[in-house]
Amino acid sequence: MLDFFTIFSKGGLVLWCFQGVSDSCTGPVNALIRSVLLQERGGNNSFTHEALTLKYKLDNQFELVFVVGFQKILTLTYVDKLIDDVHRLFRDKYRTEIQQQSALSLLNGTFDFRNDFLRLLREAEESSKIRAPTTMKKFEDSEKAKKPARSMIETRGEKPKEKAKNSKKKGAKKEGSDGPLATSKAVPAEKSGLPVGPENGVELSKEELIRRKREEFIQKHGRGMEKSNKSKSDAPKEKGKKAPRVWELGGSANKEVLDYSTPTTNGTPEAALSEDINLIRGTGPGGQLQDLDCSSSDDEGAAQNSTKPSATKGTLGGMFGMLKGLVGSKSLSREDMESVLDKMRDHLIAKNVAADIAVQLCESVANKLEGKVMGTFSTVTSTVKQALQESLVQILQPQRRVDMLRDIMDAQRRQCPYVVTFCGVNGVGKSTNLAKISFWLLENGFSVLIAACDTFRAGAVEQLRTHTRRLSALHPPEKHAGRTMVQLFEKGYGKDAAGIAMEAIAFARNQGFDVVLVDTAGRMQDNAPLMTALAKLITVNTPDLVLFVGEALVGNEAVDQLVKFNRALADHSMAQTPRLIDGIVLTKFDTIDDKVGAAISMTYITSKPIVFVGTGQTYCDLRSLNAKAVVAALMKA
Repeated sequence: MLDFFTIFSKGGLVLWCFQGVSDSCTGPVNALIRSVLLQERGGNNSFTHEALTLKYKLDNQFELVFVVGFQKILTLTYVDKLIDDVHRLFRDKYRTEIQQQSALSLLNGTFDFRNDFLRLLREAEESSKIRAPTTMKKFEDSEKAKKPARSMIETRGEKPKEKAKNSKKKGAKKEGSDGPLATSKAVPAEKSGLPVGPENGVELSKEELIRRKREEFIQKHGRGMEKSNKSKSDAPKEKGKKAPRVWELGGSANKEVLDYSTPTTNGTPEAALSEDINLIRGTGPGGQLQDLDCSSSDDEGAAQNSTKPSATKGTLGGMFGMLKGLVGSKSLSREDMESVLDKMRDHLIAKNVAADIAVQLCESVANKLEGKVMGTFSTVTSTVKQALQESLVQILQPQRRVDMLRDIMDAQRRQCPYVVTFCGVNGVGKSTNLAKISFWLLENGFSVLIAACDTFRAGAVEQLRTHTRRLSALHPPEKHAGRTMVQLFEKGYGKDAAGIAMEAIAFARNQGFDVVLVDTAGRMQDNAPLMTALAKLITVNTPDLVLFVGEALVGNEAVDQLVKFNRALADHSMAQTPRLIDGIVLTKFDTIDDKVGAAISMTYITSKPIVFVGTGQTYCDLRSLNAKAVVAALMKA
């Protein structure tokens, strides 16, 4: 039994709605629009909202959306057929009203579709009931039964190995054309004792005909191929050693030419002094995060080369190249986009996007463009590429945007510290990026308390102590009216991490610290005891922000890590509404060149924003994500 069926335009106008069991379809449909349609996540045409399953179909030609909702515990096999039939009938019946493309005409239009819908629903239900039962396949219906018995008889002379043996006898080939090829052809007939050929009243099978034609072709053209190979092998080879290469600076002993060093001051290059000061003192003007830049010198050189006119291409060739692939005002079909989408999928996987997510992205683009009318001077490749770029930019800009500075100011007005918890697998850079974020907060004038809750890894507390000492040297109390800007809260090793975090938050509240950064031990996503301890730490202390720290080097592993971390936090939490991951810190981004697919994989699977991007080893190597720059690097060939 259906809960509802609704038809609305992409502009938000509801054209027709059928109410079944459910009283209202507003909540589920709005959730579908927010989470799927606006976020470009229409890969599987299905969406689950609470106890309902929603299936939808997009009509890109008339900008319509067809949505059906039913209980997810039900298995309704006729839903796909029903939504296709409704889509076809509604579009054909009200084509004139829809083609006017104006909101006023849609509002004034009368879409009396209830009787037609009930008829289609009844037909779909009946067709699912009268489906014929599946019967087992008999041997007579199989492909093997249709083959003649002669085609399955094999003799020694018919084996392909005999040809390979005969081809190795080079001496026999030089004697004449009646050599091994002719004998190999005659041996099967002699040894088998069966009449061969249509002249004896027996029809040959397909395999025998192909084999005979192949032997005749080899016998006819074999001598010419041998002569050409022999002439190539007899080509005279150059003897002696070539003249040595002469280098531009070879033999030059001029010290001025060979000296590439720069003048130094006290052992430090003069040009690097100002840069080092800027790197140590701040991430940008006023402590602001700079946008991530994915461009490289190779891109600049390629752009300069692309601006130069090519002298090799003729005018006629350029004209035909421009007109090649143009599609004049036609609607796109899946067959038109199939080859382009296959190439796009392989390109995304090569750029480190998880394979499943690459398939879903291409499927979402196909659903978005199917039936859409193209312009006169638009190619299929450019249209698909543009749609994929828009989808990727939309994915990297999810619904919730984390603004830490604003949230910290709100916590200051409530006179309580802002708590951030870092979690992730081993070796991804949690402690290093915690120090970078501490430096960024100090640059913005906030005091930071670092809680050393990694009581398992040897040297974890000493690493944070070193970072605290260096950060205190950059922001000493003398420059802040005697106020301690950064401090480490640690209780040693082997203690309960949740208890240490609770004491650190209480200490920060009493001492007036603005932010508490909680460092946790690295753990694999499959380790149930450690994931239970992490869920306990988050449930007991209720941090304001939970950040997952992940590497940009991983592809499919990033999806597995995020899914299992979220699932573990939900399963092992004692709260009624468990606390999940709020954002992502993407580290080691400077090591991947243009293979930036991990950013897409992580954002797509959880709909969580990438808050920070780590790009180096210094405190200022922290960036905010620039979605357009990442997508440009991802789409680069």
